[in-house]
Amino acid sequence: MKTVDETDVVAHINGELVIWREGRLAFDRLQRRMHRTAGAVAREIREAPAHFVVFDLLHLAGEDLMAQPYMRRRERLERLFAEEALGPPWTLCPMTLDRAEAERWMQEWAQADVGLEGIVAKKINQPYRPGTRRAWSKVRIRHTTEAVVGGVTGTLAHPTGVLLGRLDASGRLRYVGRSTPLAAQAGRQLSEQLAPAAAGHPWHGHSFSAAWGSREKLVVDLAEPVLVAEVSADTAVDSGRWRHPVRFVRVRTDMAPQDTPPFSDG
Repeated sequence: MKTVDETDVVAHINGELVIWREGRLAFDRLQRRMHRTAGAVAREIREAPAHFVVFDLLHLAGEDLMAQPYMRRRERLERLFAEEALGPPWTLCPMTLDRAEAERWMQEWAQADVGLEGIVAKKINQPYRPGTRRAWSKVRIRHTTEAVVGGVTGTLAHPTGVLLGRLDASGRLRYVGRSTPLAAQAGRQLSEQLAPAAAGHPWHGHSFSAAWGSREKLVVDLAEPVLVAEVSADTAVDSGRWRHPVRFVRVRTDMAPQDTPPFSDG
């Protein structure tokens, strides 16, 4: 939530900070501002300025709008942007009632590969529900692709998830993300084909966090990186890594590690 104070107008709005960098959303550049010195943050602001994308209007000039239907709040939000001539770094999130147009947006974003995760669908007559009582759903842009299984959570005999990597230009396996919890059948399928990591595994001595920005570490059992997995992933990629866990689809016995898409931190 954010407060806008322009002249004598005070508004409480809902939105998200984003950084656009080299043609993509750069979530990692936002994280670089956390737990840093004032000087380091100031440099980040100069090098990668942020925008605030506004989704919703909750209060305006002392009036509580949260109980009003979404379309009423949206009309007031658009009017606020127009009357106050709000521009960068303030950005109004686009909205449509046309399903075909929303689907076109998702297709274009997927083809452009700019890191947009998808769209949020809201009921137009619903009030704003704070906290865990949210009244919307996210429709993600997803695609299937491949990566190398470099380790698992759980054990090689009973894997509960997979850690995935891709080869960089030098042929080194780079970590790109992990999967959501495996279905029992998928875990059994993997356990039959996983081999213990040899001494030269590139991830020996590394630790893996449970999520972006999390200090929680995963308990990992490394595997010899020869098995290729097909996964379903969204388009949120930062510094070559998937921001969210991917979904394991199947083992690709017809592919070798060098056949997977190469690692890219761009």
